Amino acid sequence: MKTARILLALLAVICLFSMCAPGPNTVEKSPGTDGKVAGFWKGIWQGIISPITFVISIFTKNVRFYEVHNNGFWYNLGFVLGAGLLFNGGFFGARHSNKKKRC
Repeated sequence: MKTARILLALLAVICLFSMCAPGPNTVEKSPGTDGKVAGFWKGIWQGIISPITFVISIFTKNVRFYEVHNNGFWYNLGFVLGAGLLFNGGFFGARHSNKKKRC
């Protein structure tokens, strides 16, 4: 009986995580309305401003959190690096490392 509950809970967790899996980007590598495809540098910029963009995208339909008209790997790498500069490497990371030095 206990094994059945564990298996059922495991199945529920697997189903929950599978709902979060990303789907394919059908407009990748195709230009947007402005005729451009976002690349590495735009990915870095949009990663840096992602917290602000996320909040604005909740209240407006014209602002998106992530550019779907991108060039694939290079935009994604830039986006992750840009978000990482803000959250881990820059502002918050420096403050965290100073606390370790004081102890």
